[in-house]
Amino acid sequence: MKKVFFYVIAIAFLYGCGAGKNLTTIDKGPVQVFMDLVNVTNDQVKVIVDPGAFTVDQISFRIPKTVPGTYSADDYGQYIEGLVAYDYSGNPMQVSKLDVNTWNISNATMLDKISYFVNDTYDTENEVEDAVFSPAGTNIEKDSNYMLNLHGFVGYFDGYKEIPYRLIIEKPSGLEAATSLNQVVLDDAIENGDVFMANRYFEIIDNPIFYTKPDKETFKVGGIEVTLSIFSPTGAYLASDLRNRMEGMMSAQKAFLGDIDATKRYNILLYLSTMEDTDARGFGALEHHTSTVVVLPEAIPQDRLEQAMVDVVSHEFFHIVTPLSVHSNEIHYFDYNDPKMSQHLWMYEGTTEYFANLFQVHEGLIDEAEFYERMRTKMDNAKGYDDAMSFTTMSMNILEAPYESNYANVYEKGALINMALDILIREKSNGEKGVLWLMKELSNKYGVDAPFEDDKLIDEIVSITYPEVRDFFNKHVIGNTPIDYSVYLAKMGLTLNEVEEKSGYFLQGEIPYIDVDQSNNDAIFVRKGIELNSFFKGLGVQGGDVIKSINGTAINLESIRPIIGQSFGWGPDTMIKLELERDGEVVTVEGAVGTPTIVVNKITPIEDVSDEIKALRNAWLKG
Repeated sequence: MKKVFFYVIAIAFLYGCGAGKNLTTIDKGPVQVFMDLVNVTNDQVKVIVDPGAFTVDQISFRIPKTVPGTYSADDYGQYIEGLVAYDYSGNPMQVSKLDVNTWNISNATMLDKISYFVNDTYDTENEVEDAVFSPAGTNIEKDSNYMLNLHGFVGYFDGYKEIPYRLIIEKPSGLEAATSLNQVVLDDAIENGDVFMANRYFEIIDNPIFYTKPDKETFKVGGIEVTLSIFSPTGAYLASDLRNRMEGMMSAQKAFLGDIDATKRYNILLYLSTMEDTDARGFGALEHHTSTVVVLPEAIPQDRLEQAMVDVVSHEFFHIVTPLSVHSNEIHYFDYNDPKMSQHLWMYEGTTEYFANLFQVHEGLIDEAEFYERMRTKMDNAKGYDDAMSFTTMSMNILEAPYESNYANVYEKGALINMALDILIREKSNGEKGVLWLMKELSNKYGVDAPFEDDKLIDEIVSITYPEVRDFFNKHVIGNTPIDYSVYLAKMGLTLNEVEEKSGYFLQGEIPYIDVDQSNNDAIFVRKGIELNSFFKGLGVQGGDVIKSINGTAINLESIRPIIGQSFGWGPDTMIKLELERDGEVVTVEGAVGTPTIVVNKITPIEDVSDEIKALRNAWLKG
């Protein structure tokens, strides 16, 4: 009975009822979407989109160019093949492809449904120069797993993003869905399919679905039900292996947030990659309002996997504050194909990243020295970007050059902007208020369903804080004046000093001085925009130099690895000869390797500060 019921739905949906179909207009909704995960060939999924009746002659169907949180133009339409529109008699209709993401349909009043096939993105990451970031991508492995970031599968009709969607998915037996999307419970459970409802298109793309053989752990964090779902291709890891660390970390996050409670459930979808040529290579996460997709390599040891999950998920979970609770019209009514970007990446990503570090010292997961070191590292990393670039201007133009290449600075300087702002507000309020207080105030005023006007947010912040906050924004966020962090740290009884530390020859801890250019035959080059150690500086090596050979050995990705290993045994008098390519010219440098050191900044407490400053620092770090 359960199977029959689903097949009746599916068959009626697939074939319609010809001229006798009930012509409910599209504005009455819902748009029905059918996805077949069972009959998969060549890693392609068939999708059918069945809207209500149109009353206009022309309509455009679109697959997103970009989606919130990615800040890149990924053109998901490039993964669509064989799009066909059908009229109510089942005949193909005229379709014109306007661009990679847009199809125009003539005689739209006769349009019954659209069908097409979707290719996944993981298969081709190794083949293209600008691959879709894996957590924003899609995977189709028949009968094994399906990573359904739905912006890669489901499109929308121009002018109809705000109407409901019904998503019907036929799935292989033995696989279960992990998602925060609202699942419809019918009279009986459906063995071979799931039905989901969304109030508008945004809910479709904001709720990825992960189909795998069930491996889930569920726990409560305050009033939030958290589910961790994992796909481990070799079975090396289970969700239970990571539960304790995740539960402890997220409980600390909820304690830090206090009464901010924007969601009742949260899903963590963890995909572990084999790192083979046809598997995911972009490691990290993509936030959604009530879930996050995480992609990491399966081969890493459990302690490093746990730490990576802490670092990644702690950031993503704080997105329940912003942009879930606090966001602008540009986010709430996002234009997926001609996006108007908000000017507040300093908040969406910067505040989130700052909280992901601050909560750990606040809740005792790390000590103060570790927190200072993390902030110091961000100061060093931010030097690799344009420090004189207006953050609001960059944010509004983040999809364009030269701003796009500075995007990653939202996690570095963006967090530091929030640190300085936090210190300023703490100082002016005698420790009673900070950025967390500010976000709670904004969350109470706006919230999930009430976006703010983009160009009025800073005025709003100033109105509930202090005049000095306007000066701060005008100079350092809207303006292009770099922040003197030492001035703000001094308010907390801290100093920023340069010290010389030992480093490796090719690595500073786990951070390399060299990188690989996959678009140039895996050429090994010295990284630009970072402080090089005395080894490279002493030889005259510059950022951007391509290393062609070392002591006569041609350098590529394979040959550099043993040399890095050998470098741990080098002494100061070891001689080295490097052949470099610089601006198209061959440059040779040689000499003794010396003892590698690097000059770094250190944040340390000032001795003998007043009790008032100590109390202020305690309010900042401990609340």
